[in-house]
Amino acid sequence: METICLPLAPSQRAKLVSAGYRTLDSFTSLSPCDLARDIGVSPEEALDILKVVWRTKGIDGNSPKGGNLLAGAKTAWDLLCEEKTMKRIVTFCEDLDVILGGGISRKEVTEVGGVPGIGKTQLGIQLAINVQIPVEFGGLGGKAIYIDTEGSFMVERVCQIAEACIEKLKDIPCSSERKVEECRTKLKVDDFLSNIFYFRACNYTEQIAVINSMDKFIEEHDKVKIIIVDSVTFHFRQDFEDLALRTRLLGGMAQKLMRLAEKYDTAVRAGPMLVQIVYFYTGMVITGLLI
Repeated sequence: METICLPLAPSQRAKLVSAGYRTLDSFTSLSPCDLARDIGVSPEEALDILKVVWRTKGIDGNSPKGGNLLAGAKTAWDLLCEEKTMKRIVTFCEDLDVILGGGISRKEVTEVGGVPGIGKTQLGIQLAINVQIPVEFGGLGGKAIYIDTEGSFMVERVCQIAEACIEKLKDIPCSSERKVEECRTKLKVDDFLSNIFYFRACNYTEQIAVINSMDKFIEEHDKVKIIIVDSVTFHFRQDFEDLALRTRLLGGMAQKLMRLAEKYDTAVRAGPMLVQIVYFYTGMVITGLLI
């Protein structure tokens, strides 16, 4: 298959062809950093292009069985480049952003824990708003999914935080002065609200069903950049005599959230979560934050 047939932007296809990448076979064993250097784009954009190539090769059937998985292998250098170029979701709390390395990271599950009333839900709502900050202001221009298990989500509070965010952005310099007024006039509270997809889970069965349906939902709704679960363990603290079952269910949800974060390049904020159980069943480190 030729490169000009890839579902990419015309400018990207032109750069690839000009650099000598005329067929899918020319992308074999190519790292994002090498491609970024050859065609003059960021490592993050190069990785997105390679993902399209890998998916297309899998559909086209030209790669051997298991080739898609092997093609997705990365070097430590690729991971470092990806980490350095990846935008984070700011919290607007300077000290907290410093601790987090610039904000909430995508492709990871971030746990927020603390005693009742300390502000976990407020932080979740803040992140659902901040993920929508336009790219011109250094944001992601994304959308949020909010899974509410406790019934603590308040639309009035969302409106207040959205209004405060709009006021905050007036003091942030825009990347393009020509677009600054245009961007600021487009920032409306209603738009922030319309980009938050809200799910209410009244029991653990509904919670599991909602999380398991996220793949299809995200594929149907583009630009989802964060999934907030408030909170993961609420329905598991009561009426559970079978502790082994509870452990398996929580471990399964943790794995599912990690796969969603990695697959769709989103951030997952879940709190509070039973960390020791998650560690035991996944063998992977979850970014932990205790506030």
